[in-house]
Amino acid sequence: MPNLNYTFLLLIFSLYQFWTGPGESPEYQAEFKPYNQEIPGTQVAFEMMPIPAGEFSMGSESGDFPDESPLHKVTLDAFWMGAHEVTWDAFELFLDKNYELAISETPLSEEVDGLTRPSLPYLDMTFGMGKEGKPAIGMTQYGAIQFCRWLYLKTGIFYRLPTEAEWEYAARAGTETKFFYGDDSGKLSDYAWIASNSEGTTQKIGLKEANPYGLYDIYGNVMEWTSDQYEEDFYANSTDENPQNPSLQLYPRVVRGGSFKHSKEEISSSRRYKSDPKWKQLDPQIPKSQWWFPEAPFIGMRLVRPFETPSDEEIEAYYSREPIPDY
Repeated sequence: MPNLNYTFLLLIFSLYQFWTGPGESPEYQAEFKPYNQEIPGTQVAFEMMPIPAGEFSMGSESGDFPDESPLHKVTLDAFWMGAHEVTWDAFELFLDKNYELAISETPLSEEVDGLTRPSLPYLDMTFGMGKEGKPAIGMTQYGAIQFCRWLYLKTGIFYRLPTEAEWEYAARAGTETKFFYGDDSGKLSDYAWIASNSEGTTQKIGLKEANPYGLYDIYGNVMEWTSDQYEEDFYANSTDENPQNPSLQLYPRVVRGGSFKHSKEEISSSRRYKSDPKWKQLDPQIPKSQWWFPEAPFIGMRLVRPFETPSDEEIEAYYSREPIPDY
């Protein structure tokens, strides 16, 4: 259930949309609310939270990490974001078609049946940490996007990864402090599974306090993919409206949020992390797998759904980008 801070923010946003902007119709206000997305043919579902359109200051002027500056204004359209990180309950349906067939209550559609899926990993991709109620881990950015494609074919709804700007905006939830609850890193363990309290493992989703937008584990537990390429100086050149930095090279790409392995000093709403080819050192394949990072048990994903659905052509272009070979 969303907390009181989130409910208050959503009420303010609804009133604002009533008087301005894209919410001129009651239908808009009725649609833009939390919802549970069921995966057709299964008992698996996940919750999506509405993130209102708005402007925020992205980055930091603390000087701790140069790639977080300059602080700059960014304007974003409304979207939904997953209340939780994607769990194995959902991801394994995509990973293993035989498993999906075994638990599905209806036959798979032709499009889903013919979808290209990951090869089953040769390692235990949970690294002994377990699956039930826990975030899926170890997938590449390409694998994360293809999960979104599978979900689109199952539901007819366009899901994707957040942009770096969307992630930070949602994590901040209207705040300008280091964390959504303030600046005291000593309180982070109340909201996140980090090195000091995780016992070196992922934890079940939703056990810590949510942020004001109703997002759980936005810090810690697992790092989360964004759709953007990492560039240290991107903030100096990015646009101020829905900035995007599409992935054109294999490395590095942006991940956010920190994980169960990170200390409280390594995490904040503005902290940027980047993917590393060392995450594939154990991979014996040539070229290396486009699906898995066998040495990244700390990386997962969280879904976004834009309020304005893109065209069919834009959706296909997002999902059908060819993976870059990793030698």
